[in-house]
Amino acid sequence: MSQGGAAARKAAEPQDQGWAWVVLLATVLLQALTLGFPSCIGVFFTDLQHEFQASNSETSWFPSIMVAVLHGGGPLCSILVKRFGCRFAVMLGGLLSSVGMVSSSFCKSISQLYLTAGLITGLGSCFSFQAGVTVLGYYFVRWRTLANAVASTGTSLGFTLWPLLSQYLLDEMGWRNTFLIYGGILLNSCVCGAIMRPVQLAPGSLLQSPKPGKEPGGRAEEAQLSNGASSPHPELQQHTRRTACLQVLKKSLAFDIFCQNKGYQIYTIGVTWMMMGFALPHVYLVPYAIQNGVEERRAALLISIIGLINIFIRPLTGLLSGHRVFTGRRIYLFSLAVLLCGLSNFICVISAEFSVLITYCVIFSIAMSGIGALTFQVLMDVVEMDRFSSALGLFTILESITLLIGPPLTGLLVDITSDFHYVFYNSSFFLISAALFMGLSFCALEKKNKLKEASKVPLDNPSRYQYSEVPTEPQPESQSPPAVVYITSI
Repeated sequence: MSQGGAAARKAAEPQDQGWAWVVLLATVLLQALTLGFPSCIGVFFTDLQHEFQASNSETSWFPSIMVAVLHGGGPLCSILVKRFGCRFAVMLGGLLSSVGMVSSSFCKSISQLYLTAGLITGLGSCFSFQAGVTVLGYYFVRWRTLANAVASTGTSLGFTLWPLLSQYLLDEMGWRNTFLIYGGILLNSCVCGAIMRPVQLAPGSLLQSPKPGKEPGGRAEEAQLSNGASSPHPELQQHTRRTACLQVLKKSLAFDIFCQNKGYQIYTIGVTWMMMGFALPHVYLVPYAIQNGVEERRAALLISIIGLINIFIRPLTGLLSGHRVFTGRRIYLFSLAVLLCGLSNFICVISAEFSVLITYCVIFSIAMSGIGALTFQVLMDVVEMDRFSSALGLFTILESITLLIGPPLTGLLVDITSDFHYVFYNSSFFLISAALFMGLSFCALEKKNKLKEASKVPLDNPSRYQYSEVPTEPQPESQSPPAVVYITSI
């Protein structure tokens, strides 16, 4: 009786309070261990070049693969989340990340680092990070914008601490022993995953799966499978199964959302293009400073300054963007942050003095705070939460392509010209053009929707054609916030 009463109380426990805030703290640490980790790679850049006699382009493939896999493993992570839940995906990711870094400490060539630290650690970080982002969307409704902004401060915390710790351990123990220690540190992702108890939405929840008929693909797949099973013709049966598999793959990778939802389409293309230049300062800022006479410890401090400012600015950005004045306009705040980030890169072209680089880091980090706090919130705004995991998978796999090729191509340009200024020229070009594309495209889409409403043209499914948001405001008493059921068993 008492157990049944306890279960009923847990089932009635609303979102946005209680255990949700514990999960949020775990997500903060998780993002520090995953998204924040690649920030320290620039500290090892010069040592790895000397160790393996590699060029700038060859060495830059190592962090590029790590970051690309971190973002591009989204579809696989989506499958894991749907099949086993967020807790399993996070803990598996922590284990893979640890194995990758421990293996990296024994590497004998730069190509082996591509496999261990690049692929294995990157994939593990992907599982942990993306599953952690997904679970936040179910634990928070009213405070979702703030929760995403607070969670993103974990990335800032990682940006602050990882470079400082890396430089200290590198000076004391060398890069191999440092990688071995990092293998143990990354195991803490498993602890974060253990905190993320599976959550099941109660009936009537705003985040329930769509009603039958809203996504007819599922019905069609079942019908085709059943028809194929009863078909006496093997060729027809094989064709039917192949068609059903393609439809399932299309739905899992959110191709249907990409084709039908113009807001998601514009945002995905814009962020994918932006990533060609966004990662360049993170990879090359430290080598650029060292080449221009800045002492190694002070050069590592530059990345930490970016992270430290992010810790304070990201929550403020989340609070600001969560105000009802910005409802439906967060994409414009995001585009403005991307534009400022691109313009700030010209500061590095002016001078490489340490004081000038500090000024650059301050402005760049303010802009980066807006990008980090709003990236996933805008994505949650343009797609429904029940499809967020799939939408996130396609979103990240597309941006991973540009994250993979951006730094090596720029490194090749630096090898040819021996001029690090091209790093910041390239970064500015991609960031500024992406900001203008997203801002102007959403503005045109908004005007188009207003014209349609004015002409009273009926739409079968408005969400397919316009930029809409999942409600985050408090619901009336007749529509109380969705309750959740916490499943405490493993």
